[in-house]
Amino acid sequence: MNVMDAKIISTQYGLETYLDVVKSVDVRGLHYPTETEPFFEITVGIEYFLLKEERYYDSRKNFFRIRMDSDFGSVTLVETKMESLFAVKNAGEKDATKELIGEWLIKTQAFKQVINELIVQKKSEDVQTDGDIQVVLGTIRFLEKLLEIEAEDIVRAIVKREPEYFH
Repeated sequence: MNVMDAKIISTQYGLETYLDVVKSVDVRGLHYPTETEPFFEITVGIEYFLLKEERYYDSRKNFFRIRMDSDFGSVTLVETKMESLFAVKNAGEKDATKELIGEWLIKTQAFKQVINELIVQKKSEDVQTDGDIQVVLGTIRFLEKLLEIEAEDIVRAIVKREPEYFH
């Protein structure tokens, strides 16, 4: 890791300092399109240090979701109910967080490595039915699209709150 690979966002609560290290990126919760929820989605957690004035730092991990429609034509960011990366931030801080995701996170080696590891894991799954094969192939394509996503796609994306019915 190079110190130049770090990113800092100033918020009302302190300086959020993000590092490009694999252990700071936690990817989970892959969702494949269904009739009632026709989108791909992945939950991403980012660990960072919150440097507070006149105090030492806290290590925190917060989450958000990247959602794409089934044809990968649009990107939406979704706030999680708990431990949201966008929570308790004002509009300017939320915009800075979107820029962090689009102009830094998706370009980091840590993010790319974690996504590539998921692709390898999905490719090695033992699937038996045609339906399962389609789910795995679609999920792999979604993960590959995440590696190709552009900063502008993230910066232009709307941020939605997680719906109440989502689990």
